Amino acid sequence: MLNIERALKQDRLLRAMTGLNRKAFDALLPTFSMIYDEQVRDSPRKRAFGGGRKARLRNPQDKFFYILFYLKCYPTFDLAGLLFDIDRAQAHYWMHRLQPILEDALGEKKVLPERKINSIEEFIERFEGVERVMIDGTERPIQRPQDPEQQKLNYSGKKRRHTRKHLAGVDQRQRVLVLSSSREGKLHDKKFHDEEDIAGSIPDEIPIEVDLGFLGVQKQYVNIRIPHKKPKGGELTQVQKADNRVLSQERVVCENAFAGVKRYRAVSAVYRNHIRDFDDHLMLTAAGLWNFYLMAA
Repeated sequence: MLNIERALKQDRLLRAMTGLNRKAFDALLPTFSMIYDEQVRDSPRKRAFGGGRKARLRNPQDKFFYILFYLKCYPTFDLAGLLFDIDRAQAHYWMHRLQPILEDALGEKKVLPERKINSIEEFIERFEGVERVMIDGTERPIQRPQDPEQQKLNYSGKKRRHTRKHLAGVDQRQRVLVLSSSREGKLHDKKFHDEEDIAGSIPDEIPIEVDLGFLGVQKQYVNIRIPHKKPKGGELTQVQKADNRVLSQERVVCENAFAGVKRYRAVSAVYRNHIRDFDDHLMLTAAGLWNFYLMAA
């Protein structure tokens, strides 16, 4: 079996296997353990505590390490079973058993992104110290659907492959504030935003930075910053080019946040799970882990 104690003693190894350093790991473990223990107590049991075959994932720490390892490294269940000395069916069972518990633990820590902000008042109450917000879409590759209609819906011309897409709002500290549900990769950023309306819940005094994929949204809100578009048959002025460079340098924070979330291979590698909408829960959990990592740093 994988030597978990060795990984916990080496911060570099722990980050490589779980995405968290020891400080963040120890800070989140008690909340995870509490929620897991509550679920065990509330579940009907066929045997008394301690009965039956002795577990390979002996305690909440081992279970916490296992679900973090799955999200960070995204092994097949055959490989996860081999590394943790359990059957592939048990590897599958524990992943789906523990992922909602981890999601709940991140919710208790208030680091999960909001799925929808309904008003400016709600945004102000939920997020203090936000100086600017960057809105952008991020895609993750999926296996090519067998259904021809699904192939068309999920084919991203931008990525030239089949993908699923999220729309997110990120602040100047790289925190993911808002994360939409996953949608088909073909969906255009502007149309996606028209449906989600993230900008509509952000106060006017907070600048919102977007790219040209959201062209047109600046007509709806006064606090939008968007690059100058090159006119047809013309050229941008030197001032406009300089403005675009400045905006691009400021918006790189958003790309850094997406890169931080996608350290977890479960949301960056080709998605191969088959449970409906589970990709959405993986992305939400990975974003929560990234926010928690920033908070604990």
